[in-house]
Amino acid sequence: MASNEQWRLLEQLVEDVNQQTEQLKRMQESMRELSATARSRDGMVSVTVGPRGEVRAIEFDPRVYRKLSPSELSDSIVEQIRHATRQVSGELKELMGPFVPDLPFEDLFGDETSFESFLPQPGTPRPEAPQSGTPGTQRPGTP
Repeated sequence: MASNEQWRLLEQLVEDVNQQTEQLKRMQESMRELSATARSRDGMVSVTVGPRGEVRAIEFDPRVYRKLSPSELSDSIVEQIRHATRQVSGELKELMGPFVPDLPFEDLFGDETSFESFLPQPGTPRPEAPQSGTPGTQRPGTP
């Protein structure tokens, strides 16, 4: 039979796990709400991205079409996406800091590696699970 000391230890462990679970839930909620906005120096282009770098909004100054050529506009959009993604990545690292050890991504994976490269990328289709009863999706050995 377990001693009182063992029960107290077990109760403390359960309490610690419950606290960590609550902290993780709060972190996940905060992650879902993360976003970052980058604005070009000239104020013509503004881009907002979510926590995975997905573009949530692109806004243009009404004069953008008179001020920028199509290639300049395109370059500015891409640049602001890059800036906003870096910003949200930094916020994500900060938010996850207490749960993830400091990893030297650049040392381990090269100079071009960033934290966001380990996250699911927007627009990457997920493979769909086969529907039961769909031809060709039965497991071997089943009728």
